Amino acid sequence: MKREDNQMIDRLGRPLRDLRISVTDQCNFRCVYCMPAEIFGPDFRFLHQNELLTVDEMTIIAECFANLGVEKIRITGGEPLLRKDLSVFIERLTKIEGIKDIALTTNGVHLVKWAEILKQAGLQRVNVSLDALDDEVFKKMNGVGVGVALILKGIEAAKKAGLKVKVNMVVKKGLNDSQIVPMARYFKQAGITLRFIEFMDVGTSNGWDFSQVVTKKEIYEQICQFHLLEPIESAYFGEVASRYRYVGTDTEVGFISSVTESFCKSCTRARVSADGILYTCLFASEGVSLKELLRQGAEKVLIEELIISTWNKRNDRYSDERTEQSAKERKKIEMSYIGG
Repeated sequence: MKREDNQMIDRLGRPLRDLRISVTDQCNFRCVYCMPAEIFGPDFRFLHQNELLTVDEMTIIAECFANLGVEKIRITGGEPLLRKDLSVFIERLTKIEGIKDIALTTNGVHLVKWAEILKQAGLQRVNVSLDALDDEVFKKMNGVGVGVALILKGIEAAKKAGLKVKVNMVVKKGLNDSQIVPMARYFKQAGITLRFIEFMDVGTSNGWDFSQVVTKKEIYEQICQFHLLEPIESAYFGEVASRYRYVGTDTEVGFISSVTESFCKSCTRARVSADGILYTCLFASEGVSLKELLRQGAEKVLIEELIISTWNKRNDRYSDERTEQSAKERKKIEMSYIGG
């Protein structure tokens, strides 16, 4: 039974509508903006199996959020396709009353194997991270030498399976900004939405500073040199990307501009890490453990009360308040741990 919506408003009047749940903190990439290899090396300690939430535990958490009005769930990581029981979890999500949208973010390496299985389980949408079309540039970005062809095959497998596909490109100045127009041309021709993401100061390990950011304005201007864009209205309150369309086509381009055009005021997203910690911001320093209650055998109502009290106290607006100094000095959880 759903609770009244008015209970789920934070201190800035933002409702809770979306849940992003990480299923693993491990990844088979070492992307420079997320898990740089010099920090996430062979000796890095990832979560042990018994620290991860089980499918049953993740399902209970999803049911609690659905009872509180959440309708959209995005599965993240790490790399979620490393989780062998992922299709079981997705199938469970489809049976939760109130959940209308189930999506996944992946680097695409294992999509050829998993796309059809996940579609049959109930997955509806997939966002594939691809930061370049040039093989050498992409290999530098992902840190493990994986080529572009494998990811493009995964995208085709997802389309063939009937999944709705978007591609995400994080742009870092001096590394892959040469790929902005080639990526735009390729996915315009393919009829696939491409979303450009400004390089963000998520976590404390990616060496972020503003001089490495290619802004939404700069990316937009580059794209318009080969094809004009026209804005599209947001599809719903809290939509992350600013949406545009190539003039004369139905193909879209999106911009996620957390650095230069903050969208804190409309953020409706909660995040749960792979070990069951609830966070109310991508740039959070600390969270609240749901796993502790779960493993004590607590009733769902107690878990829901903890979610409610946490959300009601929420006043996060990090991107509104970001400065060069706060970006460098504030301790933040890593994106690979909380999910993007």
